[in-house]
Amino acid sequence: MNLDTPILSLLRPDQIPAAAELLGAQLREHGITPSLERTRAVLTQMAGDERLGFVLVALAPDGKLLGVAYGGAFLSVEHGGLSGWLDELYVRPEYRGAGIGTKLLAEFIRVASARGWRAIDLEVESDHRRVVPLYERHGFEPQTRSRFYRKLS
Repeated sequence: MNLDTPILSLLRPDQIPAAAELLGAQLREHGITPSLERTRAVLTQMAGDERLGFVLVALAPDGKLLGVAYGGAFLSVEHGGLSGWLDELYVRPEYRGAGIGTKLLAEFIRVASARGWRAIDLEVESDHRRVVPLYERHGFEPQTRSRFYRKLS
């Protein structure tokens, strides 16, 4: 399979089940047990309202999803306007190292910029340090903050 030119596009409704499976695999890699039903619901909502952000997919010529990038939009005081959070970027393990993540990230940045986002934030799990050079090559800088969260439901 020629992976030099994966097809990059915004998520279409018919791709939601496959994208949910990929995002589920990503979350399981981080020790999170996802609800595929909730993941599909989130993707459906995102695909229906571009104000919420966007989802990119990388496709093989035969239409198989090779990777996905999910980014939610937010209004940021720190960044002075509409910005985004690159919540997930995932490439199937068997296709890693083929440049798909690089292409997805570059397209994500392009789309975010075209939509007027002022910045993109992201986090890297401490045991996934292998992706840090990818983000640094694309101009991301590490923060000195610690992230906290609280589940509400």
